Amino acid sequence: MVRRRDAEIELRVNKIKILFTLREAKTSPPLFFMDYRVDAPPIIRQFLTYHETIQGHSKRTVDEYFLDLRNFFRFILLERGRVPQDTAWDTISIDPVDLELVRSVTLNDVYQYMAYLSRERAQHPNSPDTSYGLSPAARARKIATIRSFFRYLTNKAKLLSANPMQDLDSPRLKKTLPRYLNLKNSLDLLNAVDGKFRERDYCILTLFLNCGLRISELIGLNLTDVRGEQLKVLGKGNKERVVFLNDACIQALDDYLAVRGSAIDKNALFLSQRRTRITKSAVEKLVKKHLTAAGLDSSKYSPHKLRHTAATLMLQNGVDVRTLQEVLGHDHLNTTEIYTHVDNENLRTAAKANPLAHIRKNRQKKA
Repeated sequence: MVRRRDAEIELRVNKIKILFTLREAKTSPPLFFMDYRVDAPPIIRQFLTYHETIQGHSKRTVDEYFLDLRNFFRFILLERGRVPQDTAWDTISIDPVDLELVRSVTLNDVYQYMAYLSRERAQHPNSPDTSYGLSPAARARKIATIRSFFRYLTNKAKLLSANPMQDLDSPRLKKTLPRYLNLKNSLDLLNAVDGKFRERDYCILTLFLNCGLRISELIGLNLTDVRGEQLKVLGKGNKERVVFLNDACIQALDDYLAVRGSAIDKNALFLSQRRTRITKSAVEKLVKKHLTAAGLDSSKYSPHKLRHTAATLMLQNGVDVRTLQEVLGHDHLNTTEIYTHVDNENLRTAAKANPLAHIRKNRQKKA
């Protein structure tokens, strides 16, 4: 009881500290103010702090972990009758979550939660037209967060003597081939770029199609990351890599930098209309805009599909899979190997080598 009271006092103190810091910086809390240092109970906050400070995960990744755990324990609190069943989901506080509750969680609890996500969870809770049931990929990410949380409590924090999630299975994922633009479509897209920000947009599309950048990597680029024919990229897990720029990229960057002008964010490479660092949503919007102008279906393609395009075009033109792995910043080769199944010349050769490949149906002679 004393330990729980101490934890509650610590939580209140942290809230005061963060709000005081915002006041000192003359910054008001945003309308949607979420900070795990304020909103998470100690046992979850310690896990998130470990990932941010020791594992070096980005703030966005840590926030996603927090949202996953918050939703999971809201479900647990409802299932255990710790809050009234008619309580609105978004109002359920997870402050009561402590070591005692965490120790009581079983594999069956997690599978029941997965069933809830599969059938009842709204895909877009704030939309009146939402559909229900999360995809296997979305559920798999939440499983990964829960598994990581219990592994931390067992192996790092030593708060659990045995990991109850040791045998936790992930949903079986459908294996799909990456969607990409062919060479003609890629050229059509580049040729369709026009408008007030054509140099910027053309440069962004050129980097996507030639370097295979992730959208988070592109919006995070700084002016100092451009170093002649090299581009320093900060990828997943704060891992840096160097991407070499071809003539098309160098020319596109030169043309853009000539018109970039002054900026509020002096470090950012790509700027928004307001002269601040361009956002993810702005990049997604401009990609859709130019896809439509090129006569392509913008509902089927995204910035990530342009990354797929770069990977596929490089493989089709002689780049080996291990080199492509380094270019794309993949940790594991099997992630890169999916592109080898998209347009594999060996598979085409194998089809033609079949002894039945040249057999034609005999046409019946007309009477």
